[in-house]
Amino acid sequence: MTTMTYRDAVREALREALASDERVFFMGEDIGRYGGAFAVSHGLLEEFGPERVRDAPLSESAFVGAGIGAALAGMRPIVEVMTINFSLLALDQVVNNAATIRYMSGGQFSVPLVVRMATGGGRQLAAQHAHSLEAWYAHVPGIKALSPATVADARWMLPAALEDPDPVFLFEHATLYPLEGEVDGAPVRLGEAAVVREGRDVTLVTAMKGVHDGLEAAAELEADGVSVEVVDLRTLRPFDLDTVLASVRKTNRMVVVEEGPMTGGWAGEVLASVVERGLGHLDDAWRIATPDTPIPYSPPLEDAFLPGPGRIAQEIRARVR
Repeated sequence: MTTMTYRDAVREALREALASDERVFFMGEDIGRYGGAFAVSHGLLEEFGPERVRDAPLSESAFVGAGIGAALAGMRPIVEVMTINFSLLALDQVVNNAATIRYMSGGQFSVPLVVRMATGGGRQLAAQHAHSLEAWYAHVPGIKALSPATVADARWMLPAALEDPDPVFLFEHATLYPLEGEVDGAPVRLGEAAVVREGRDVTLVTAMKGVHDGLEAAAELEADGVSVEVVDLRTLRPFDLDTVLASVRKTNRMVVVEEGPMTGGWAGEVLASVVERGLGHLDDAWRIATPDTPIPYSPPLEDAFLPGPGRIAQEIRARVR
């Protein structure tokens, strides 16, 4: 088995993509000489040169738009937006161009663009750089929204994304970059969830860092005699409703854990979809998310703000008798 960090797994996926397909190039802020804000692209400029690894100006609208144009022209661009809050400056390009060109052209054109960005709190970056806005992208028809939680998915989702003819967005929770894990495997099929822990009493559906928080909470609850099944969605759009329903039919309870705000989050979409298709199998269902306020800077307040293993375990313990 090969073990590496989440950061190194992303870098290896980038290196393989650049080495195996001359149409692939990598573009973003500080990804070249600096090696990336999270050191993901360290060494790639020296290995592949400035034509393939391109430092972009501080204009997300410009370089995401350039990626869309390159994709339309037959290239396979990978664009990195440093953190998800900066991606708001490119939303016009995403919503009105990348996501719609296939539809607006009647299928004559496609946009095989891959966009990566860091997301999530837990690093004391307050309300400027700790957003969790994945639900905004999961709301947009025409794009796929991926949420790799494991080192293996960090390694193998990118090759699958590059094979897709439509725009694919990868959301990498910034606290996971040092995570170590096994990477042996092969490119994944997008849109498939994974049951990462079997259980009988409640289904916990989550993504990204929530997977690790959920597994920790499940281990704690096991000592109390509560058996939690943990489902890693892996893809937020389209999400794997069939796998979630199969788990709910077994446990008859479901909690959806999301780091984003409660109102308008993807957790609500999962909950609504399960209610529409599987209401007869549910004895209880609820969400755990963040309050509808900006994230605080103070470490104790941030810890209380974010869903974590302690809060997850406490809520499940209170509702599963």
